[in-house]
Amino acid sequence: MCKNIGFVSTRFAGTDGVTLEASKWADVFEKNGYSCVWFAGELDRNSDTSFLVAEAHFQHEQNQWINAQVMGKKGREPQVTQAIHDLRSLLKASLHEFIQYFNIDLLVTENVLTIPMHVPLGLALTETIAETEIPTISHNHDFYWERVRFAVNAVSDYLRMAFPPNLPNIKHVVINSGAQEQLALRTGISSTIIPNVLDFENPPTLDVEGARIFREAIELEPDDRMILQPTRIIQRKGIEHAIELVKELGDNRNKLVISHEAGDEGFEYVEWLKEYACEHGVCLRLITTKIADPWGNNGNEQAKYSLWDVYPFADFITYPSQYEGFGNAFLEAIYFKKPLLVNRYATFVRDIEPQGFDLAVMDGFLSRKTVNSVIDILESPERREKMVNYNYEVATRHYSYSILRTQLNALLNHFFGNSISNLYAQSTCL
Repeated sequence: MCKNIGFVSTRFAGTDGVTLEASKWADVFEKNGYSCVWFAGELDRNSDTSFLVAEAHFQHEQNQWINAQVMGKKGREPQVTQAIHDLRSLLKASLHEFIQYFNIDLLVTENVLTIPMHVPLGLALTETIAETEIPTISHNHDFYWERVRFAVNAVSDYLRMAFPPNLPNIKHVVINSGAQEQLALRTGISSTIIPNVLDFENPPTLDVEGARIFREAIELEPDDRMILQPTRIIQRKGIEHAIELVKELGDNRNKLVISHEAGDEGFEYVEWLKEYACEHGVCLRLITTKIADPWGNNGNEQAKYSLWDVYPFADFITYPSQYEGFGNAFLEAIYFKKPLLVNRYATFVRDIEPQGFDLAVMDGFLSRKTVNSVIDILESPERREKMVNYNYEVATRHYSYSILRTQLNALLNHFFGNSISNLYAQSTCL
């Protein structure tokens, strides 16, 4: 028998990693006949499957006021505590309504019980899960102890309670081995590793016309090379290294294109990047139009282009991140058979690099050897073809939907036993 699955977060919109990975999980569930519905403060899903609560967004004014009172501080005033609980109470009522309205059998929480960007929502969700005893998968992409900005806070009591909670009806999922170890060490909570995935069993269907229109929309000439930085504009993405690379390549045909929006962590970094690119004589193109999640069906039709329109005409991918929980952009580049430069961030070194991918790599700085490697890749079609095909084969073995289905089957069997069908590549529930 198929189940109704409720996804919960602060936002399911755009192309951030949490939204994309949640959409992939939903894609696997829905192809097997399950129904997926969405609770968040911002949604670009179909309205029939959406439960929008504005107060659930991490950028809602009430939550931003609370964060300003408790982050970077060691004590909180009674009125702040009261504000937290007032918002918690409102959100808990909404969560109960969401569960009842859609007759939800299983919750999947997406990072909302790990990163305290919305403390009242984390508390509300924890209490709701405890009260309803609803089976829950907590899909944990990052933890607060991994981020310096949460190191000093006035809500340590709430963090111990709900970020993440240790409840018998919650099964925790992490996306890398380091997170699994730290979660167990710090909280005693065991977890399952499910890495980020893509449907490598089914290569992408290219919308050549859509991709061409996109390329023209960002004013690239036919002879220009599109060096793509497919990430949000936040400091830990290390985008200054991509600017340095384009400068060192020394070819005016190379144009650096950043596909995702700025704003999640302010606009100071993006303004600095513009100045930095100007100083280095690098042509930087920022995509200002909204880019859609390829799996979200663009339910409210706000986006003109999909993320899948961005990749096809890219000539090279830069991924110089300082830190990643896993790395969606890495898999996307492999999926579209694009060569790429990767900074050896910790999760890459520990979990991804041992798989044996053929890549241009840097280790915290851009060396002449790395630049020469990129030049060789750009100038040699044979080298490039061999590289991208080999990487696709490696990723198919380790990061395909089949890995996700296997792990989800184990979790579903834990909760529901033989009352449900296993997830398969092509299946319909009975």
